Amino acid sequence: MCKFAICIFAGEDLLLTARKIYQVLPDEKAERSDYIRIIDDEGEDYLYPKKYFVFVPFSQEIEKVLLQTV
Repeated sequence: MCKFAICIFAGEDLLLTARKIYQVLPDEKAERSDYIRIIDDEGEDYLYPKKYFVFVPFSQEIEKVLLQTV
């Protein structure tokens, strides 16, 4: 799975921002239920519906830079 996803729907959730890149953490159990574990705007990991995001494959170099800024 990609390590990053872009939020395409935040709805009324105050912990997500549309068009923002989020780090995705591995969670096989959540994935089976169409949820993914995201580091949200408060810096906490939480489960969100997979349909709220588009997964973005980045090169290792870009992932390294993104992880340094998170």
